[in-house]
Amino acid sequence: MERTVKSCKALKGEFFVAADKSISHRAVIFSALAEGEGIVRNFLPSEDTLSSCACLRNLGINIENKNSVLVVSGRGLHGIQEPVQVLDCGNSGTTMRLLTGLLSGRPFLSILSGDQSLNKRPMKRVINPLLSMGAAIFGRNHGSNAPLAIQGGSLHGINYKLPVASAQVKSALLLAGLSANSKTILTEPVQSRDHSERMLAAMGADIDVKDLVISLKPGQELEPQEFAVPGDISSAAFFLVAGTLLPDTELMIRDVGINTSRSGIIDVLQAMGARINLENQRIIGGEPVADIAVASSDLKAINISGDIIPRLIDELPIIAVAMAAASGESTVSGAEELRVKETDRIAAICTELGKMGVKINELEDGFVIKGDREILKGNRVNSRGDHRIAMSLAVAALLSDGNTIIEGAEAVNISFPAFWDILEQIAVK
Repeated sequence: MERTVKSCKALKGEFFVAADKSISHRAVIFSALAEGEGIVRNFLPSEDTLSSCACLRNLGINIENKNSVLVVSGRGLHGIQEPVQVLDCGNSGTTMRLLTGLLSGRPFLSILSGDQSLNKRPMKRVINPLLSMGAAIFGRNHGSNAPLAIQGGSLHGINYKLPVASAQVKSALLLAGLSANSKTILTEPVQSRDHSERMLAAMGADIDVKDLVISLKPGQELEPQEFAVPGDISSAAFFLVAGTLLPDTELMIRDVGINTSRSGIIDVLQAMGARINLENQRIIGGEPVADIAVASSDLKAINISGDIIPRLIDELPIIAVAMAAASGESTVSGAEELRVKETDRIAAICTELGKMGVKINELEDGFVIKGDREILKGNRVNSRGDHRIAMSLAVAALLSDGNTIIEGAEAVNISFPAFWDILEQIAVK
């Protein structure tokens, strides 16, 4: 689907963004492992999260949607049933990686597959530590890619240092550790998003977190919870950037999760000079939440690298748009993880923003951008099937001279189905 985006004068309004995708995935998966009925309020019904639900249903879990509230009938750690068909993860890397960990400890055969894009994404970072726990996993390209065949069985705990900070790998290993016969200890190089640890602790798991070390003892049954999913800061990020860059703009984004392991986008934009304020800060369902006020700002260049990268890895495409309109030269480095997302996001950012006149140079692990908002021009661009690229290009189009045609605009449905509707509602033309 193509979408034409025109420049606009300003953005005005108060609204809610999509519910947090990472928390939605985990809430439904962990609820399936509890003994009893779990509730997930404000669940995100996107293509990715619905893939998790479909896979769980094929594993014998009953999930009902009652007035936009998910009711998950958990079967306990040992109640998951052998699937009679291939588990289709769609485009969701979170679904595939977390279920690989979960199913490694179940005594039956499972096969996980996805769409063409997902089946090209690297899986060894999850598979290798699971093999060291005693799992039997087979995949294409010597175990590098899906489809994955998992012959689950008895696992033992490991003491493992993650070579790269990855919440998906960490969560997969914790799910496997729930079924292991001894303690699992994980050490992160820097902190990644910690939703899994928070949820498992709330559900009664014997889990301990000290700095970058997570210890999990198996044997504790999980207690069902009522999870309230906050707004996704990764979805809010597009409006945070648009709100700072367009003149005469005032936005209020309600009920956004501001977990410090995810809020790097706010730190970076404020360091660039953005007028962003967190209001009404509180805790909902164990997660910090706030209303975010954003207003027009003059941004300056910034260099991003090091420990902050895992805290904003998903937001780097839209940060690139902020850099393109900021004064001075900005750099992103140490972000090679972008190469193995839904698409090669470094190549996509550089090529597609380049079509719009952005002065951007590609690095192996990032990019260099010389900011100049005056040269942004509308053009025909392509999302490459990546939701975050599609929405980043839409924000760039709001700032550009002329119309921009975005090919593959339907990719937003992967994480933020209401994106286009909200943008239409708040745009002042």
